[in-house]
Parts: sequence; structure tokens; C-alpha cells
Amino acid sequence: MRTRYLRLGINIDHVATIRNARGGKHPDPVRAALTAAASGADGITAHLREDRRHMTDQDIFRLTREIELPLNLEMAATEEMLEIALRHQPHAACIVPEKRQERTTEGGLAVANAEERFEPFVRKLRDSGIKVSLFIEPDIDQINAAVDLGAAVVELHTGAYCEATGEMQETMLQRIVSAAEHAEKVGIECHAGHGLTFDNVTAVAAIPTITELNIGHFLIGEAIFGGIESAIKHMRSLMDQACVSLGGQPSV
Repeated sequence: MRTRYLRLGINIDHVATIRNARGGKHPDPVRAALTAAASGADGITAHLREDRRHMTDQDIFRLTREIELPLNLEMAATEEMLEIALRHQPHAACIVPEKRQERTTEGGLAVANAEERFEPFVRKLRDSGIKVSLFIEPDIDQINAAVDLGAAVVELHTGAYCEATGEMQETMLQRIVSAAEHAEKVGIECHAGHGLTFDNVTAVAAIPTITELNIGHFLIGEAIFGGIESAIKHMRSLMDQACVSLGGQPSV
């Protein structure tokens, strides 16, 4: 029987969004990261945007020094963000598309046929010992391009699946399944995330070739009603149930 443990990364960006709405120090994203660690998270994700709309440079500085879980720094492919990543040395860096006018990341990177643009970023991060991930659509050409670039991980954008209904949702799910299977075939680690909730996570968590889910906005929203610890533990339970249904191994 195949043993499987599915990791859960918690994105704490929107704790900072709430803090920044009023200014000051409360609520503290680092405290949220520590609570997430105590509640069953396997890693922490933080996106340092060009406009600093939620996480700040000081947040990243503190996270790299005050938490024991691996930190996954989401970043645009810019020289500024590359310099910050190389200075702070997070466990991983996930290169994501970024537009000033968007409220949240709206899709995956188009890395296929754009390898020259991304190669210096992937190479410099990798050479410094940072695990490099590319946030892409569940598309075979994009996965192949990520492999050619030397990335260690692809994170599949699950937004289209989460927003779809009925037969279209099943179609979008099958795209994720096929992409994750291809990632395993070509030897690149596969993560997934964006828009996942209690209602739609199980089908994605049940895909055996995905090794990590990254979830943020939904869990921070649920924390308003029942606390962050409760929200994370419930998500962890749903993921574990999906793994057990395939003969995997739940978290301890």
C-alpha cells in the first residue's frame, strides 16, 4: 500500500491585509504563522508584492528569523524581489505573475516560450540554495518549460477549478489530475493552490501525485468566525481523509 502524506502550506498574507487596513502592528502575521504551525501547518507562504499591499519587508525579515517551519516566499520575477530573496534566504521561492491592478493572483505564469526571461531568476535562486517553484496553469507545456528551466517544483493554479460548477468543474479537475500525473512522469514536484475551500479541497487533495496544497484567503476568512486554529485543523482533517481514502497516511 502506498504511503502518502499531503503537506499543508498556510498563506498568511491577508492577516497583514487586515493589519494594514488600519495601520499599526495588529494583527501580527508572525503570530498567525506561529499559530498555524501549532495547528498542523507544514509550511508558511508569504507574498511580498511590489506595492507592499499586505506583507512588508519587515514581515519577511521576521518570518525568516522567528518561525521554524519552512518559509515559501512568493515573488514576482523582478530584480528587486530577487535581491530580497537572496538576502533573506527563505526555504523556497515561488515565482508568480503579478499585476498592480489585480486583487489577487489571477492566473499562472506563462513560462513556455519565455524561458529566457525566467532563466536568470531560477538559476540565481537555485544556486543560492533556495528551492524554486513556478506558479503555473495545469498545462503540460508549462510543466515541460518549468523542467527545462531547472525549477524544483510547479504549483498548479486551481482557481479555474474552484470557480467552475457542474460538468465544467469536473473538466477543470481532470486538467489538474493530468497535469499532476505529467509532473510526476517528468520528475518535478507538484503542488497546488488558489481558491481552495472546505467544499472543494477534497477532490484536489485526493490526487496522489500532488504533494502540497497552499491555502490562505479562505482560512483567514474562516478564522474570523471560529479562529485560525479551528480552521486549519478542519482543513487538515479534510486533506487527511482524502489521503486515507487512497490508502495514504494521515498527519500525526
